Amino acid sequence: MKKLSVLALSTLLCFAVACKKEKKEDKMSEDTTEVTEAPKETMVKKAKATLEAKSESTVSGSVVFKQEGDNVSMTALISGLAEGKHAIHIHEKGDCSATDGTSAGGHWNPTGAPHGKWGSENGYHKGDIGNFNVDAKGNGTVNLTTDEWCIGCGDTNKDILNKAIIIHDGVDDFTSQPSGAAGTRVGCGVIAKM
Repeated sequence: MKKLSVLALSTLLCFAVACKKEKKEDKMSEDTTEVTEAPKETMVKKAKATLEAKSESTVSGSVVFKQEGDNVSMTALISGLAEGKHAIHIHEKGDCSATDGTSAGGHWNPTGAPHGKWGSENGYHKGDIGNFNVDAKGNGTVNLTTDEWCIGCGDTNKDILNKAIIIHDGVDDFTSQPSGAAGTRVGCGVIAKM
């Protein structure tokens, strides 16, 4: 009988210790919170070019660039132009000091491609944005989104900072070299970080 009591007591003691250990582990798991990394937010970069009139025009407006991830969107709001189509390009130098806009240099063309229509299989400059329509009140809007540009990334083939936006009084024919015979430069703005 004594043997049975000792055995029963031993079993009871083992059971009690096991239960206590299990409760302690449960309590530890309740007290321990899992640390997870918050999802990384996409950094948004912005740049802007404020247009100034050139070649005795009345052009004004602004061009805003916004980069989210690998894509840069461009929204240009332009006024002071004659009704019809006009060309818009990014030029290589962020310099609008000349009264005719020539201080901005030629089209931005870091890859040495021929001039052409944006997205053409035959090639195009990174600055060959193209043509846009202007209404009877002299206003035009241009929207473009691309992964071929960046804002302040330092890649000479993609970085648009410190370049110039040029508005022309004519239409880009997409074939004449090196600039599409788009005519007089009537607006200029330097692309700067916001």
